[in-house]
Amino acid sequence: MVNTDLLEPSVDPRKRVLGIRRVTAHNEASTRSVMMVRDHVVITDEKESNTGPTPLELALSSLLGCEGVIINRCAEAMGFTYRSVEMDAEGEVDQRGSRGVHGVRPYFNWVKVRVRVYSDESEERFAKLAKNVEYRCPVMNLFRSADVKVDVDWELLPSG
Repeated sequence: MVNTDLLEPSVDPRKRVLGIRRVTAHNEASTRSVMMVRDHVVITDEKESNTGPTPLELALSSLLGCEGVIINRCAEAMGFTYRSVEMDAEGEVDQRGSRGVHGVRPYFNWVKVRVRVYSDESEERFAKLAKNVEYRCPVMNLFRSADVKVDVDWELLPSG
């Protein structure tokens, strides 16, 4: 049975389209790491020294950034018009996990995402967009595959 709510793939499903992502990092015996991603410098640190976001904050940033990309791709495929998107995310972490307490996971227990799309499209088309974004978003699916409970609150707001 074919799910008619899902968009057709934007590539030939019979041909693999593989990509490699590369990042390099340098750490000078501290909580701060400096990464190079293509021509971009990315810094992570812990809250105490605060020279950059924590790695888990960057994981949430990656989730929102990925959502933005996939919203755009799905909207283009659907001919869905929107003015902008506002997103925020929060996640719960039990810090005992990254400090070695057995049985406590060192990553998110849950993540909540709020996505506000400014568009004059119908609720039906908006629901189709949201479903396809959640189906296709690589970072969201990484979180879910790691058994992180991800709740997404989608809101359609007038573009005016």
